[in-house]
Amino acid sequence: MPSDITGERLTSLFRPRSVALVGAANKSTFSGLAYRNLVEFGFDANTFLVNRRGAETHGRATVTSCREIGEPVDVAYLMVPQAGTLEALDDVAAAGIRNAVVLSSGYGEAGEAGRAAQEELVAHARSLDVALLGPNMLGFANFVDRIPVCSIPELPTVAGPVALLSQSGASSAAMLQFATMVNVGLSYMVTLGNEAMITAGHVLDFVVDDPHTRAVAVFMETVRDPEVFRRAARRAAEAGKAVVVLKAGSSELSARTAAAHTGALVGDDRVIDAVFAELGVIRVDSIEDMLITAGAAAALGRLERPGIGIVSISGGACDIIADRAEDLGAALPELAEETRTALADIMPAYGTIQNPLDVTGAAILDPTIFTRSVQVLSNDPSIGVVGIVQGMPWIDDGRPYFGQMFIDAIGAGMAAAAGPTAFINQVVQPVTDYSRDVMAKGGVPYVIPGLRQAVVALRNVAWWSQASRVTTVAAPPAAVVVPPRETRSGHWSEAAARRLLTDAGVPVVPARLAASADEAVAAAAELDRPLALKIVSPGILHKSDIGGVRLDVAPDEAAVRAAYAAVTAAAAAVPGARVDGVLVSPMRRGGVELLVGVVRDAQWGPMLAVAFGGIYVEILHDSVLAPLPVTPAQARGLLERLRGIALLRGARGGTPADLGAVAAAVARVGDLALALGDDLESLEINPLRVDGDVVEALDAVVTWARKDRH
Repeated sequence: MPSDITGERLTSLFRPRSVALVGAANKSTFSGLAYRNLVEFGFDANTFLVNRRGAETHGRATVTSCREIGEPVDVAYLMVPQAGTLEALDDVAAAGIRNAVVLSSGYGEAGEAGRAAQEELVAHARSLDVALLGPNMLGFANFVDRIPVCSIPELPTVAGPVALLSQSGASSAAMLQFATMVNVGLSYMVTLGNEAMITAGHVLDFVVDDPHTRAVAVFMETVRDPEVFRRAARRAAEAGKAVVVLKAGSSELSARTAAAHTGALVGDDRVIDAVFAELGVIRVDSIEDMLITAGAAAALGRLERPGIGIVSISGGACDIIADRAEDLGAALPELAEETRTALADIMPAYGTIQNPLDVTGAAILDPTIFTRSVQVLSNDPSIGVVGIVQGMPWIDDGRPYFGQMFIDAIGAGMAAAAGPTAFINQVVQPVTDYSRDVMAKGGVPYVIPGLRQAVVALRNVAWWSQASRVTTVAAPPAAVVVPPRETRSGHWSEAAARRLLTDAGVPVVPARLAASADEAVAAAAELDRPLALKIVSPGILHKSDIGGVRLDVAPDEAAVRAAYAAVTAAAAAVPGARVDGVLVSPMRRGGVELLVGVVRDAQWGPMLAVAFGGIYVEILHDSVLAPLPVTPAQARGLLERLRGIALLRGARGGTPADLGAVAAAVARVGDLALALGDDLESLEINPLRVDGDVVEALDAVVTWARKDRH
């Protein structure tokens, strides 16, 4: 991406003083919508129409080129066909316009020829020092300054705190309509298209600095400039502005990693999950959740605690929320004793004091039960936000709203609460002018529509509140001993992989490499315990599959010679396999087996995978991922996210693992992978055996990248 996509350049793009509509025409739907938007937002006096024939358009005189405008213009909105875009850019640059919004399609989304056309478009724009937004999109709207430069109808007329970025122009209209329906106000709406020059990361970086924007909703199919996005997301976390992403599409990493189990654990979609988690980016799976979550984050800000407290006059709503909280992993903590005591003074004797709290029908007679309950729950030491469930009207029947007293009581509780609160409507329904009048009278600033949607949104905001506090860049990894670069090629044998791990400080089970049966017997005598014998061959990754492993071998000469003969014979049956010897190591029993591996993702770099290993890695599917680097503390956090963490904590009489020692070994593997740089394709330890405070690698596979990648 070009280095000149700066904040100053994006300011001139998204806050233009004037706009040129290039390709303006009465018969063009794009032109008609764009001009109507500018007129409705009162920006028509700062708009110039460019029509090659100079024909009157939209009831106004036109010029035949941008050069004829004769006044400074910040943005050219290009509605010309692809074939005329390069020529139009020449005219734009000649007029001193430095920003172009390109609508036309047929570029990167249209196969090899389209990709070539897009490369030519970008190269031409760079040569002219013109910044491009698009192509294949529908423009943007700045609602704060009332500057719509887009061909999307029915734009909201009131600005709000959420910026909406979308790679899909066609979907953005539906997103705008839903945001308007549920009262999620927008500060900016930017369709990104192919992101040939200006990417989602650039725009995210811009809106992070916008004082009117408190949260950002992003719809994307791919992250086109990972490092720009990563930096912008970190800045958003530091600024306390939630980033909520609906990321569509998933695929597996390329087949080059299929030889190692780690490659089966890592896929593009899971990598995105891991990267977003590390950055504190909220990921959702629907347009509704994206916009409602972003709206909630903008309204609530960062929560001090993850717990959610619920107050409702409907026991059924309490049950639904409790069920959804369990399904979705939202925290509804038990109330503290002092909270229960305070609520007992408020609730009727027949009420049940718990979270969610049903204030019962007594609140009909005394609506202040709502007010006082909200205040009490907001002071509970485990609750970070209180959600109050109540209906909200949306149809004006010409009469005063009969439930206004409940809205008033809830609003009073929200105003007096010690922490953030959210009004929750039981169903997803429009927030109309009538709704807003009722809210304003009662002092209710914000409504989340729908019970499930509220649980999702509050859970997401609670998670983000914690995750975004720890998105600091990890310290550089400690120094690691690595082999010379000229030796890093092809598939290494287990013996070579063991040396690599040992030199780097990763604990490895003791072993001896035997080149003959006599050497194996000597090694067995030295170890003097039951043994494991494994063939050593760079061409045989899964040794047990071909009979290249013998376990529980007695340390006597006859047994060792028989095992040596068996594993070498098995290897000899593999066509083209080079045998480097046989590893003789002490047999290990008990403990828990983990997989620790690193695979290089094409976009995000090296990814660490941790899973329960051995023969179970492909059966249990219990794994976690993280981009490198990771500290020992972060590695411990990964271990604690495994569903089977109870096994490491000593479930069913097992020996509790020294999680600190395990985390140190995992982090050291990550340090080694980073030290090896782009030479490393994959590194896998399977299993890493953990038995109390004993942590040791029993087997390892290292695969190097092709040298022609450098």
